Amino acid sequence: MFGSDKVSGAETTGVSVSAGNLGLRVVSAAVLAPLAVLAAYIGGWPFAAFWGIAAVIVLWEWMSLVVGPGYRFMVTSCAAAVAVADFLAVLGRPVAAMLMIGLGGLAGAIFVPAERRLWVITGAGYAGGMVLAPVLLRSDEGTGFLAILFLFAIVWTTDVVGYFAGRAFGGPKLWPAVSPKKTWSGAIAGAAAAVAVAVLAAPQFGPFNTIVIAATALLLSVVAQAGDLFESWVKRQFNAKDSGRLIPGHGGVMDRLDGFWAAAVAGCMIGLVRGGFHEPARGLLVW
Repeated sequence: MFGSDKVSGAETTGVSVSAGNLGLRVVSAAVLAPLAVLAAYIGGWPFAAFWGIAAVIVLWEWMSLVVGPGYRFMVTSCAAAVAVADFLAVLGRPVAAMLMIGLGGLAGAIFVPAERRLWVITGAGYAGGMVLAPVLLRSDEGTGFLAILFLFAIVWTTDVVGYFAGRAFGGPKLWPAVSPKKTWSGAIAGAAAAVAVAVLAAPQFGPFNTIVIAATALLLSVVAQAGDLFESWVKRQFNAKDSGRLIPGHGGVMDRLDGFWAAAVAGCMIGLVRGGFHEPARGLLVW
């Protein structure tokens, strides 16, 4: 999420890794990460607003990438659907929120050429997942805050350790055609570190099953890295280095949240399958 650049190559966004750029990344992370944790701690409407804003920005970056700036009404209609879905989720209407995201994507697709419609629908779903997954997890009053902290810890640890391990050890590339700077050494080190942090931290918050926590952390770390690669692949399709330039030293918001998006969606799906809409966070963490 809001951390150093990705799994094993900060060059994902095309920004050179100079001391100045690294400093900008550190400063940006030092501002944004505490805000994310504070919003998670408060929960409720502030948390929903935080992720609603992030989702709308990600939607705008996605649509600018796939259809360009000439479809403002389409972007506005999709953004309105994301905002309404966020509102419905906070009110405890998750199914209606999901339907709203689907309708927003279908409505937005009407305004673009046929070859871009699937991209628009996917973008609406991507932004919808960005807001609904964390909001639904946090809505679980019992363990919602812990679930969000769990996601933050996994994604941030994967990013930071993977970044430095990849630069230190190098080696074979993870997927050179999509992200030529990412390495297997960074990916493995990031995942291993995420598992270690989760296993060490979990007992401080309750009697969690250590094996399950380790397995879940590993799964979500791998999924987060896959989300990173997916976003890089999307940018490759449109010859873009960055999704935007909103965050100094980092690129766009989508560049910084791709791993968190994937981990949050996967974590929410696990939680919903096991705990339903009433206890999704408990379904993710308690086995």
